[in-house]
Amino acid sequence: MAKIVNREEMAQGTIILNEIKAPRISQKAKPGQFVILQADETGERIPLTMADTNPDKGTITIIYMVIGKSTARFKDLKVGDEYYALIGPLGKPTHVEKVGKVVCVGGGTGIAVLHPIAQALKAAGNEVTTILGARSYDLLIMEEKMKAASNTLHICTDDGSHGHHGFVTDVLKDVLEKEEIDLVVAIGPIPMMKFCSLITKEKNVKTLVSLNPIMVDGTGMCGCCRVTIGNDTKFACVDGPEFDGHKVDFDELAKRLASYLDDEKASYDAYEKCKAQ
Repeated sequence: MAKIVNREEMAQGTIILNEIKAPRISQKAKPGQFVILQADETGERIPLTMADTNPDKGTITIIYMVIGKSTARFKDLKVGDEYYALIGPLGKPTHVEKVGKVVCVGGGTGIAVLHPIAQALKAAGNEVTTILGARSYDLLIMEEKMKAASNTLHICTDDGSHGHHGFVTDVLKDVLEKEEIDLVVAIGPIPMMKFCSLITKEKNVKTLVSLNPIMVDGTGMCGCCRVTIGNDTKFACVDGPEFDGHKVDFDELAKRLASYLDDEKASYDAYEKCKAQ
């Protein structure tokens, strides 16, 4: 059991933060790694990359978007409630070293994944420029935390309600034109990571992305999280979740993630209907 000790609703309640008591995981977890959570005995196992860890308090923080029945069930858990199961840390941690100038690009809940990575890169002595994107300002998360984790912060909104009126790729192009960048880390929706990687490939700038394919066991046994990297098949749970963005087959990944969208919506609708009765 893993007790929720703090809970926040973000982005109009569509994104939820849970700080969870997990002493052993908090001691071992590193930036880029993830955990798998299960709300109850019959619930789905959901992989979520940690947004923060606090070894002194013995807690980890996860941030997720409510998109289906399982995450809706997560949202119903309050402070003091417990997850039925929590496993981690899983996956390979981000390789952190001083490389020079780094650009971190985040969108949606990918910003939560990006946060500990940006922190670690800055702590290693890198000059970190961060570019965050959201459809509108009220859907943006973790602005202040990312500001503290960066040397320079740019905000982009699709509707122009805050910062640059446009996409993160607009600002990324501008930064790459003006500065010599040594590394780009892009984490967010698949189209965002895909187009960031296409832009950096033209400039021959090393780019890391964090992938979120369908996953079941998280140990490399089931094969559900397979992704194509260059000419090779990799498992995101044990080979990733971070990969070279210039080698990822993003179109294949998008198709695989769309496989169960109709079932996901039907399950969510049925759950909400049941709650309302």
